[in-house]
Amino acid sequence: MAEQKHYDASDITILEGLDAVRLRPGMYIGSTGQKGLHHILWEIVDNAIDEAANGFADQIDVILHKDGSVSVEDNGRGIPTDIHPKTKVSGVQVVFTQLHAGGKFDEHNYSFSGGLHGVGASVTNALSKWLKVEVYKGGKTYGMQFRSYYDEKKGKYESGVPVAPLADLKQKTKKHGSYIRFLPDDSVFSTTEIQLTTVSNRLNELAFLNKGLTINLTDERITANEFKSEDEEGEIKQLDLMGATQPYQVSYHYEGGIADFAVYLNEGKNKLYPKPLYYKTEKDGILIEFAIQHTGDYAESLFSFVNNIPTPEGGFHEMGFRGGLTRMLNDYARDNKLLKEKDANFLGEDFREGLTAVLSIKMKNVQFEGQTKTKLGNPEARTPVESSVVEGLRELASDHKNKKIFEEIIKKAQGAARVRIAARQAKDTARAKNSIDSLTLVGKLAACSGKKPELNELFIVEGDSAGGTAKQARVRQYQSILPLRGKPLNVEKKRLDQVLANEEIRTMISALGAGIGNEFNLDKLNYHKVIILSDADQDGFHIRCILLTFFFRYMRPLVNAGHVYIGMPPLYKVYKQNGSIEEYAYDDHELQEKIEKVGRGYLIQRYKGLGEMSAEQLWSTTMDPARRNLTQVTIEDAVAAENMITTLMGDKVEGRKEFLNRNANFNKADAFIGKVKLDEGGKQ
Repeated sequence: MAEQKHYDASDITILEGLDAVRLRPGMYIGSTGQKGLHHILWEIVDNAIDEAANGFADQIDVILHKDGSVSVEDNGRGIPTDIHPKTKVSGVQVVFTQLHAGGKFDEHNYSFSGGLHGVGASVTNALSKWLKVEVYKGGKTYGMQFRSYYDEKKGKYESGVPVAPLADLKQKTKKHGSYIRFLPDDSVFSTTEIQLTTVSNRLNELAFLNKGLTINLTDERITANEFKSEDEEGEIKQLDLMGATQPYQVSYHYEGGIADFAVYLNEGKNKLYPKPLYYKTEKDGILIEFAIQHTGDYAESLFSFVNNIPTPEGGFHEMGFRGGLTRMLNDYARDNKLLKEKDANFLGEDFREGLTAVLSIKMKNVQFEGQTKTKLGNPEARTPVESSVVEGLRELASDHKNKKIFEEIIKKAQGAARVRIAARQAKDTARAKNSIDSLTLVGKLAACSGKKPELNELFIVEGDSAGGTAKQARVRQYQSILPLRGKPLNVEKKRLDQVLANEEIRTMISALGAGIGNEFNLDKLNYHKVIILSDADQDGFHIRCILLTFFFRYMRPLVNAGHVYIGMPPLYKVYKQNGSIEEYAYDDHELQEKIEKVGRGYLIQRYKGLGEMSAEQLWSTTMDPARRNLTQVTIEDAVAAENMITTLMGDKVEGRKEFLNRNANFNKADAFIGKVKLDEGGKQ
């Protein structure tokens, strides 16, 4: 670990207080749903990761406790315990009671910080019922507690109030670092149940991004056997009896860092070369590392991070990476006579066909932009990243052992270039306003009359029968209906020219109006709600998978911006024969509730498909904005989504069967969505 630097309360800069956090929590953590709940955990984890990223810690322990609280412990320097010169209270109290207070605003404490994307540990404190801190420093243990409560005398809620000043607990210790445990406030959050899958995916990702760091995760709410029986049915018989009482535990540690990350991402894929190419350097004050590995697939998968924070919307670092990759590989092809003098250079997309890449940079004064503040806005990052990629690949190519690897990369690019040239006409056709694609919409798309995309909705409906009913049910001013005739193409294993040759795909591209692939432009989007409406059976589930895979691979900004939704039609109608009462149920559990509500003499109709509904029923249950049940699709964890789409839609049958046997529930919206770590938007 790094040499201990001077780090005390005078290093903590205060920007503003805690006012209004509880009044408007969404302003600080985005939402009070699952995403916001996990955000207050990430604030604490970020602080521990920053200690590790700057060389002061090498272990982090996260525990999900039975009482619903969460604890995070690191073996770093420990939060400053001395008195802050301005506030005259301990550094611990400042950190947990002042918004934007911390040691990251002064570069001599942290060279690089991921926590800057958030609002600090004080928000976690403000939105918790109680929070406990212990600091291990200089052989001593210091402790402090905070609580939130309603003050009847003041007539308002008091958030994150210290129970008592920081105290020496008189417990000698050899440990160093910080321990924080908190209980999310159920009066703030719609749910306070921390999701094991969400936490484990993010901690696994952080371990990849911080080579050599050990992150231990314990969930005291379930036992090892319970977890195995849920997720690894075939292995439960191999466990000893201890698993019946021991809590679920997992440890993440990767000596290969992001090179191991690339291996993990390509699990189940056919690799062009067995080991990823990896390079790390520092240029102009920016730490830059990347790992690349090509597969037999056709889609590009680039996962970029800045100070450990995912940047799914890209930014200047991705521009530099792609530019450097294209420049160096073209030079290599020229130098090794793999490109003739008269031949045009390859395009970047030729080199990136089937590429899996992880790019991680660490820099100071990060600026995030974009729809979800996950796009790097620092233009000064582009040139250092580009030149580092060129230098790194040249160094790797100079190693004789890698000669065959680079020849394979060029060979794959040659094949991609041939297909690209052959597909150029098809792409032009797909983009042209007066193309055949536009003509294919006649008789298919029932377009709305509204001219404002932000108000317009496109329902992609399974089958002509359901499409006809939806056309009758819709509000023509803002709802368009696009029926699909047969299943669309599974694009996971297809080249772009094959994708564009599919009539259903071309129809969707034309209807949306924003292009495809690298040329996709959100500003040209015709609809701000794209709603997949399919039957609640295996075929409907498969169609949802196919469409989500297409959007993920070729229109990812559409998903990132939150424009894709799953429409959920009811499974059952519970009613009285005389028509006096009529209730709809969306799953088997709700069915029992509706039966009790309707009472004796009830009848049940099971809908096998959308086509069985009348226009009035489809409108009132599925299309009416005031009553419908929509699930918004957002990629909270792109890595988990990548792996799940590879499992569900790729070539490996065994992995797909195992997943479906374990998880598929075709009667629920999250049968596909939840398992791919797509965030639920709830009823809308």
